[in-house]
Amino acid sequence: MSDTRTAHPPSPPGGGLVHHGLIYGSDREFLATTVPFCAEGLERDDAVLAVTTPANIDLLSEALGAASRRVEFVDAADWYEAPGRTLGAYHRYVDRRTGPGGHRRVRVIGEPVWHGRDPVETAEWTRYESAINLAFARCPAWIVCPYDTRVLPRGVVADARRTHPRLAVARHGRSSAGYADPAADDGWRRPPLPLASEGEELVMRFGADLSAVRTQVAKAAAELGLSGERAQRLVFAVNEVATNAVQHGDGGGRLAVRRAGRRIVCDVTSEGSGGPEWYLGYLPPDPGAPNGHGMWVVRQLCDLLEVHCDEATTTVRLHVGLA
Repeated sequence: MSDTRTAHPPSPPGGGLVHHGLIYGSDREFLATTVPFCAEGLERDDAVLAVTTPANIDLLSEALGAASRRVEFVDAADWYEAPGRTLGAYHRYVDRRTGPGGHRRVRVIGEPVWHGRDPVETAEWTRYESAINLAFARCPAWIVCPYDTRVLPRGVVADARRTHPRLAVARHGRSSAGYADPAADDGWRRPPLPLASEGEELVMRFGADLSAVRTQVAKAAAELGLSGERAQRLVFAVNEVATNAVQHGDGGGRLAVRRAGRRIVCDVTSEGSGGPEWYLGYLPPDPGAPNGHGMWVVRQLCDLLEVHCDEATTTVRLHVGLA
C-alpha cells in the first residue's frame, strides 16, 4: 500500500496538544473538572467547545451561568458520526478558531458516543481516540474526553487509560500509567476483525487498469443494497485505495466486496512489505504538498476504515453504511 511509514509528528517547542481522559462516576465529578476547565479557558480568551450529551450540556450550562453563552455546545450524537469525519470536523474547528486574528488556543470537551456500537465500531472509535495524539500533536488544543462509568462498559473505560496520555482529576491531571503510544505500541496494530457476511461476495484480482474495479464495485454495491451518494463514495474510496496498491505494492491486488450487517465492506489487499501504519489517513496532509491527500479523503468518505500490514501483505478494509 505504501513504501514509507508515517513518522510520529514531533511536539512543537512551544507546546502542542494536551489530551486528558476524564473518568467520572457522578454529575459532581463531571462538573468538578469541566467547569474550571471552561471557566479558565474563557478567562484566557481560549475558544471553548463542549461536545457531550444533552444532560451534560444542561448541567454545564447551568453551572457556568452567564459565561455559558461564550461556550459552543454540540450534542455528541450529532458530532461523533464516523471517526474520519469527526477528526476532520475537529481540525476545521481548530483551524477556524486559531487562524489569523483568532484565539491562541482551543479547549474541547469531547465525549465520544459508545452506545449502539458493534465490536468493529467500538474498536475503531478506540483507535480514533488514540490517533488524536498524532493527528493533533502540533495543534494548540487542550482536549478533555469524558467517560461515564455509570453507563459505559468496563472495556471502554479501561481503554480510556490506553488512549489518553493524562487523566483529568478535578482541577488537576496526572499521567496515565496505562497509556499506549499510537506510534510505538504494537497493541494498536491488528488485523481486521472477523465479519459475518451476507449474500453474494464479489472477489476479483486487479492490475493497473482499475476501470473494471470501479464498474464491479458499483454493480456489487447496488445489488447488496447500497445506492446513490453512498455508492459513489464507496467507488471513489475503493479506487483511491486500489490506486495506492498498484503504485506502492506489487502492481495489483485482490478485492473483496460483501454485505456485513448494516454496512457494505470492501477489502483491498496487496502484497509487499514495509506497508503503512494503522493510522494511515488520520494525519491531515499538508495543503501545499503535491500528494498525500488521498487516504485522508478516503477516511472522510468511509464510515469506518481498518488498516493492517504484516510481513507480506497490506489490507485496507472500507466500511460504508447502508443508511
